[in-house]
Amino acid sequence: MSWIRRLPAVPRALLAALLALLGLLVAAPSALAHEERPVTLPDGSGSVPAYRAAEPDLLVCKTDRADFERRVAGFPEDLRRRNLALFAKCSRSGYRHLQAAVDAVHRPGMNIAVLPGLYEEEPSLPAPAGACARLKAPKSALGYQILSYEQQAACPHNQNLVAILGKKDLQIEGTGAARTDVVIDAKYQKLNAIRADGSDGVYFRNFTAQRTTFNALYVLAGDGFVIDDVLTRWNDEYGFLTFASDHGLYKNCESYGNGDSGIYPGSASNINDGRGYDVPRHSIEITGCRSHHNMVGYSGTAGDSVWAHDNEFDHNMGGASMDSAFPGHPGLPQNHALFQRNLIHDNNQDYYRYVADGTCAKPPIARGYERGVVCPQISMPPGTGIITAGGNWNVYEGNWVYGHRRAAFFLSAVPAFIRGEERWSKQADTSHHNRYAGNHLGVDKAGTSRPNGMDVWWDGQGKGNCWQSGTSGSTPWTLPECGVARGDVSGGSARLVGEPVKLVQLLVCADYSVQARRLPAGCDWYGATGIARVETQIALAAAAVLALVGGVLWWRRLRGSRLGTVATLLGAAGLALDVAGSTTGLQHTVVPVLALLLTGAWWVGAGPVLRRGGRRRLGGATVLLGVVTLLDAFDKGVAMIPWTPVGPAWVRGLVAVVWVLWAVIASARHDAPGAGGDPAPDPEPVPVPAGPTPLDGAAEGGAA
Repeated sequence: MSWIRRLPAVPRALLAALLALLGLLVAAPSALAHEERPVTLPDGSGSVPAYRAAEPDLLVCKTDRADFERRVAGFPEDLRRRNLALFAKCSRSGYRHLQAAVDAVHRPGMNIAVLPGLYEEEPSLPAPAGACARLKAPKSALGYQILSYEQQAACPHNQNLVAILGKKDLQIEGTGAARTDVVIDAKYQKLNAIRADGSDGVYFRNFTAQRTTFNALYVLAGDGFVIDDVLTRWNDEYGFLTFASDHGLYKNCESYGNGDSGIYPGSASNINDGRGYDVPRHSIEITGCRSHHNMVGYSGTAGDSVWAHDNEFDHNMGGASMDSAFPGHPGLPQNHALFQRNLIHDNNQDYYRYVADGTCAKPPIARGYERGVVCPQISMPPGTGIITAGGNWNVYEGNWVYGHRRAAFFLSAVPAFIRGEERWSKQADTSHHNRYAGNHLGVDKAGTSRPNGMDVWWDGQGKGNCWQSGTSGSTPWTLPECGVARGDVSGGSARLVGEPVKLVQLLVCADYSVQARRLPAGCDWYGATGIARVETQIALAAAAVLALVGGVLWWRRLRGSRLGTVATLLGAAGLALDVAGSTTGLQHTVVPVLALLLTGAWWVGAGPVLRRGGRRRLGGATVLLGVVTLLDAFDKGVAMIPWTPVGPAWVRGLVAVVWVLWAVIASARHDAPGAGGDPAPDPEPVPVPAGPTPLDGAAEGGAA
């Protein structure tokens, strides 16, 4: 640990505290997420495929003509006639299952048309048998096998209802009037409804995929894909999952009822790593989509270089989230997402209640997903618009973010240990250079006031982060402001670690498991209120200790001083405000700053009184504690102090611990007069005799 000696600016005691907290974070239970075989990101030589309007090469339909005619009866006349003609052709030479048509694809550039109907893919549904039932492969934390590509090819239906493996430039399109006219249903018997693996140039259009134990539509390791007018719903984890892919386009899609996110562009190709805000292109584009009534509308672990614009994310627990919190995802830490002109509102659902009451412990088919049940798979702060948990160089501009009970924007760092990175040099590599500018906060497009609980929650870590001016409530109270140009920041900071209380909160809240039905006590994400919240408990415990020690110190050493009494009363008011400021309703206001000002004034005022009373060193330490506390108030309420690797709260906490111990000793000790405690009393005056003394007589005699 010789590197510690090379950091003279950081006290070793403070560094030890940071390392101890980091150790706690590392020891925290890891959340469950998407786990996949090791995948190499595409080389970027592909392109976004174009829609082909040509007649289909292969047809898929069912055989019940009466049912088919009923399904198409309400279509516009031209579309109805086309479907009837296609049905006649399909009845003669088509396929009854989508998988059979996929298996018949023999060259790039083929089109498959799926006619209106319900496709349960009965040949693919049975549990694996024979050699496929005996595959040897590692298991994910969720219990499914992490199969190699070769194993997927040998046993395509161990996990997939429809498996598209290695097919190039394939287009699959429903022929209905709406995307719900063609439904591909896994009946909660398969991990994925449709899996496209290593299939560059795949194009999906105009159908619904639903009811899986993981993903409805999954694109893996594809260089070029389009998801166009597709609906996914009622899945344990994701609606749309694209992973380790490039040149992708989601458009006009919809997703709801998913236990993680509706849209998940995880490990998008990391094409802009090492760049600043100026990038040549993005790997994935998402536009015109709506994702609602999920745990979160959009999420992306290592969601790199994703451009999401003109979408709607609403009525989820959280609107959108990007993170660096899960290992095994290429492209970490997450970077270069661009969110523009999205409508992100009213993401206040409380789906954790279905974990608490045991609903999510039932088999998926019995949980009631179709009736609105969602089983949240990971820990996240509900009531939030955009969450960035460990990301860099993300830009959020021109979005409408309103109606959230917690916050419009949530930014926290994630130590690299969490994603499996052990090098010390990488531990503080998130979150940096995230820009929040020009957004419409707390108001809808009609101009109606729809405030967020607060506009910004930030743990304080990182450099180059900035927010637009005029935010309505934030924690901390003051924020670095964005300039007109990207990269322009005023009042910025470069903190290696976030605020201590916020880190404790994140640690406590991370201890969630849907499988174990474990909802962390003390975390308001799961319903804790008032004194049950860990932030309030910390504030109350600290206030109780300081009030007790301060009261005894006043009685023993300060009560004879008017300044000492006034200072102590200010401290009592500050401690009360600190507890109040820790509550949900006041943490984003100026109240926490006022609490720091008052407690700082207490110590600054009490210190000189202690010094005059003979407690010079304790008095000096008291003044030091007061100055650090006032610096903390300045840091949170006026402008963040630059060039400091940690915030004043860390120094204040360590000095306060020393001061409490010192004050207890000083209050308890009974000092002898003049022994360094209270000043020794003045000696009693010696009475002078009224008559002549022998000395006086001798003097007179001598004089005579």
